[in-house]
Amino acid sequence: MNKAETKKAQYVMVGGFLGAGKTTSLLRFAHYLRDAGKSVGLITNDQSYGLVDTALAQFQGFDVEEITGGCFCCRFESLVDASRKLSEATRPDVFLAEPVGSCTDLRASVTFPLRRIYGEDFRVAPLSVLMDPIRASRVLGLREGKAFSSKVLYVYEKQLEEADFLVINKTELVSSEELSALDRALAERYPDAKRFQVSAREGTGLDDWFQAVLSSEPTANTAPDVDYDVYAEGEALLGWFNGTWDFESSEAIDGNTFLQQLGQRVRDACHEFGGEIGHLKMILAPSEMASDMAAIHVVRNDSALELSHRLQAPLESGELLVNLRVEGPPEKVREVCLQSLQAHLQEYPKLQAKQRHVESFSPARPNPTYRMAAR
Repeated sequence: MNKAETKKAQYVMVGGFLGAGKTTSLLRFAHYLRDAGKSVGLITNDQSYGLVDTALAQFQGFDVEEITGGCFCCRFESLVDASRKLSEATRPDVFLAEPVGSCTDLRASVTFPLRRIYGEDFRVAPLSVLMDPIRASRVLGLREGKAFSSKVLYVYEKQLEEADFLVINKTELVSSEELSALDRALAERYPDAKRFQVSAREGTGLDDWFQAVLSSEPTANTAPDVDYDVYAEGEALLGWFNGTWDFESSEAIDGNTFLQQLGQRVRDACHEFGGEIGHLKMILAPSEMASDMAAIHVVRNDSALELSHRLQAPLESGELLVNLRVEGPPEKVREVCLQSLQAHLQEYPKLQAKQRHVESFSPARPNPTYRMAAR
């Protein structure tokens, strides 16, 4: 690598389906880079605004740009503009980008265009695709349990097919035998992809993956074929919900318990109407302290509710953010969230909630700015 090449900012994109653990992994990656003396800029992405992921990254002290209104492929110039804004502010050595969890064809619509059009500005890293081992084992027929419908699974499988690096995350959730069986199945189906086994939650196996990302170039010269009709139909089966509320209570409440119980209500309500959760993320942050928050995550109907951040003190006022992605009609997803919150608030008669933003929809048909089938 020549001297000029080393001065380029590196662009690292980490994909994977909803609930794969992308945000936790990217925040681990950001800390790894910062500890190594490198400056980092994060780029989050969603079909709408009010992202829990952005709030989590800012809470941990990182510079973040949020791209809304479509995935990276459809908002390609916004992706480049976000990188430039971060460059003007902090001149990052590395950009860490997290695409929408229902997005695929990233190699053709993001990686190749960045290399070809903006190769003087960025050194593009291999595309990593993360997976939840339980979800992946069900998709590949190795484990029983509910999966998504066939057109949603089409999107999931295309994500795996286009990966340079396949990363089995959350290894702590399955036995070593199940992990080995999944690894063998991936090797057989996607022989050209390099495979890693990590736990972003526990911090294991990450260094080998991070080092490979930073030291390698994308390996694939072509992108898989994608049927955009099936892709669009698969995304359209997913219901999106983003909501933000301001809270005030006449007496301090235990925000951790409040958030956990609300998350359980939403998860159970999704199960009752038959909607399979892609991910549910919630944050409750006090108004008076920017350095405290509670955050919960649910990644399948049958997954445990995880409290990843815990409030250190009771709170009297604050902000609630809810992001829910479910295979189901968006109007039903909205109903589930609003009715669950309303029922929950009845147990807190001294707490008042003021709705600031609520939106529910299904993703629009993907229409990439560029699509380059070959490098």
